[in-house]
Amino acid sequence: MADLIVKAAVKEHLADQNVSSDFYDALDNEVSDLLDDAAQRAEDNDRKTVQPRDL
Repeated sequence: MADLIVKAAVKEHLADQNVSSDFYDALDNEVSDLLDDAAQRAEDNDRKTVQPRDL
């Protein structure tokens, strides 16, 4: 796991909800996949800069 998310920020954002401990790992994996896809799109478009449109 890359620890891309900040658990305290997630918990604060979801203040009205309980958050299971395994949610953070799942969210971290989703963020990692999203970043990988964005980087690939930038590369496919001959750019080294990842931009919002790559999301």
